Amino acid sequence: MLDHLVYAGPDLAEAVARVTELTGVTPAPGGRHVGVGTANHLADLGAGMYLEVIGPDPAQPEPGRPRPFGIDDLTEPALVAWAVRTTDLDATIAAARSHGFDPGDAIEMSRETGDGELLRWRLTPPSPPGTLHPFLIDWGGTPHPTTRGLPSLPLLMVTGHHPDPDSVLAVTDALGLELLVRRADRAGLTAAVRTPEGRQVALS
Repeated sequence: MLDHLVYAGPDLAEAVARVTELTGVTPAPGGRHVGVGTANHLADLGAGMYLEVIGPDPAQPEPGRPRPFGIDDLTEPALVAWAVRTTDLDATIAAARSHGFDPGDAIEMSRETGDGELLRWRLTPPSPPGTLHPFLIDWGGTPHPTTRGLPSLPLLMVTGHHPDPDSVLAVTDALGLELLVRRADRAGLTAAVRTPEGRQVALS
């Protein structure tokens, strides 16, 4: 199932402000990805899903490798990735490989919350920007972010657009997923969310 959507930008505060301006909901501070050079804010999308707003962490030094999700190359905030939750990451990776898609090897990740708690999880590397391939995440024994009283921003629908929709559908088929992908000149995601006033707003 969909775990979270990633809305990334070259400036974290600007990305959070953009979401707030569009939706009227301000994502709550999540924490810092120590050593990765990023931090995030979160909003609850409903049904066990959430929106991650991520960008460079001004409190950390420049990382020794590029930040994930192509953040270093972004010029404005955008919905750049989607994560699929599994409770057995290794088995899901093996099954995907048997169906022709290699999501990459599992890596350990962690995040320090504002109150000093260290959260740990495992995931596959985020796919290169423009592929629309999801990455996989397994929270293990860590409580899911949606259990932390996040501000609500209900998700209505997620769609993709890509110059070669079949290349995306081959991957979603390998993972047993469904995503509506329309043909377009550029690759991207669009999420329709409902604001507290009942308006429908698109994040892309």
